[in-house]
Amino acid sequence: MLDKKNTKATLPEMLNADVKIKALHIYGRILDVIVTALIFVMLLTLLGALAGLVFDFFSAANSFGEAIATHKIAHGIVDGLDRELVIDVLSVFVLIELFRTFTDYLEFHRVRLRVLAEVGIAFVLREIFIGLYDHTMDWTVILALSALLAVLVTARIAAVQFQPRDNNDR
Repeated sequence: MLDKKNTKATLPEMLNADVKIKALHIYGRILDVIVTALIFVMLLTLLGALAGLVFDFFSAANSFGEAIATHKIAHGIVDGLDRELVIDVLSVFVLIELFRTFTDYLEFHRVRLRVLAEVGIAFVLREIFIGLYDHTMDWTVILALSALLAVLVTARIAAVQFQPRDNNDR
């Protein structure tokens, strides 16, 4: 049967384990609140970026219309207007991927390598596209970003191939 010595020794251990479980539960709840707040901040940022994109589009269309009306359309005007739109659109895609990372954390309570790799891929592609579009990127930078892109794609493929078994991913 039960020995009093054993009962006294396990009671503090049981209380300690119960305190740890409650502390972890409180920690998880606080973390969920923080991530939820970050999601709302990201949503506001995404809406602001979308509003900026719409504003830039109408500004570009207005400038382009004025250039056509005065017959002073030049290649530089079109490139300057297009550059801002391209940067804005690519930035919105990066924000969408970051937003997905936060919502993914809320759903699965962990950060998945696949999603992080996708965010990195979107960011690196954004930088490559902007640099190539501006014609300002040196070949060494292109090579370095391409190598980083290859590593991120490899990480994403590995994350898809070797998923955790206790996971109900999409």
